Amino acid sequence: MADYLPKFKPGQSVTFTASAAVVGGRLVAVTGARTVGPAGDDSAAVVGVAGFDAAAGERVTVFTRAGGVHRLTASAAIVAGVKVSSAAAGKVQTVGATQNPIGLALEAATADNDVIDVLFI
Repeated sequence: MADYLPKFKPGQSVTFTASAAVVGGRLVAVTGARTVGPAGDDSAAVVGVAGFDAAAGERVTVFTRAGGVHRLTASAAIVAGVKVSSAAAGKVQTVGATQNPIGLALEAATADNDVIDVLFI
């Protein structure tokens, strides 16, 4: 077998092109070939967290879901220790029975727009 090296290693950032405006520190999802946009409600395509604000068509650094703790914005109250999934506008919400978990809340959120630590799983 030939030698092999991965294109990107776990925990590293990856550069994508924004297909729509993204907000730094919010979840993004794959929208096409090497493109991302704001993650929607319960997205199964979440790839990571945008490193900074980017307009549609601009390049954006994404910190991938290969583990790590990230500061993410809650869409509503979240109890510490529960699994979370993506919510509208790249926020996080408590996972329901049929949702796609992306992480574990390490802190509680009391309201929309609270920023909490989330461990990617």
